[in-house]
Amino acid sequence: MTVEFTLPPALEAHEPPEARGRSRDGVRLLLSRRATGEVTHHGFRDLPALLDPGDLLVVNTSATLPAAVRLDRIGIHFSTPVPSADDDRLWLVELRRLTGKASAPYSGGSPGEWIPLPGGATLTLVGRRTRRLWEARLSTEVVPYLRRHGVPIRYGYVRRDWPAAAYQTAFAHDRSSGGAEMPSAARPFTPELVTRLVSGGVHIAPITLHTGVASPEAGEPPYAERYEVPEATAALVGHVRKRGGRVIAVGTTAVRALETSVDGSGNVRAAKGWTEHVVTPKDGVRAVDGLLTGLHEPKSSHLLMLTAIAGQDLLTATYAAALSEGYLWHEFGDVNLIVAR
Repeated sequence: MTVEFTLPPALEAHEPPEARGRSRDGVRLLLSRRATGEVTHHGFRDLPALLDPGDLLVVNTSATLPAAVRLDRIGIHFSTPVPSADDDRLWLVELRRLTGKASAPYSGGSPGEWIPLPGGATLTLVGRRTRRLWEARLSTEVVPYLRRHGVPIRYGYVRRDWPAAAYQTAFAHDRSSGGAEMPSAARPFTPELVTRLVSGGVHIAPITLHTGVASPEAGEPPYAERYEVPEATAALVGHVRKRGGRVIAVGTTAVRALETSVDGSGNVRAAKGWTEHVVTPKDGVRAVDGLLTGLHEPKSSHLLMLTAIAGQDLLTATYAAALSEGYLWHEFGDVNLIVAR
């Protein structure tokens, strides 16, 4: 069980904060402390003062691909390569029916169908992988093609296209690969804020997890995604916890990568590959002491992870406060810092 609520349309962030006259780090921050049950209101620029020297922020360095290719009547969202396939042109894709400025699930398509794409490429539908995802083969290398012809995936609450740069975080560094969606909890970080954090004794360490496509209609748990926890990050997690510091994941993707990498003794180890791990209240978390995240939609599977970290009562109080105080949801919205202590 997790928090239940109704999200008013007025609390959906329709554009980046820069378009609302703010800087990237000008969003609001809601702080939730599990030890006391306290929920307090801050600006994101207050983050260095809310952390302690010796705390560790684990950030996702995945870049955001322009993973949507639009045709006249449908759009194609490229999710991830097919796990364990030898063919790097074989990807999981979602077909979306274009409806004005938004899109909806497209139920058409048949195995063997060819879909002509911009730039002379062809996408061949191989077969359905799930109810909404197809295995499909592109006639050329996927990531270079998307960088030439794709646009960032945009859902109906975002009313217009924004440049690809609006969907990159300060930590995205490898543009040769990437995920279908932005690891948006890290979006408010700026170089100046990172400097303040490091100067205050806060550690920052990388993981990589390339996200697949979400579906605003489905409310599904995430499918298998590619991840890597470097050896240096695993060692730093162990060092910080041994010295009494807090390990705080920046985004649900960082939690998923770290929790996938926990061994039988409860220690984070270097690891890479594909993860299908889903964090739930039943199993809890073993690698993290906190989470910096956006505000998630009703019935989102991410709320199970938040409940595992915050507990039912604190998460309910947090979302009640966010709703009453007019916080903004989604990737261009405000953020929530949940800490155990």
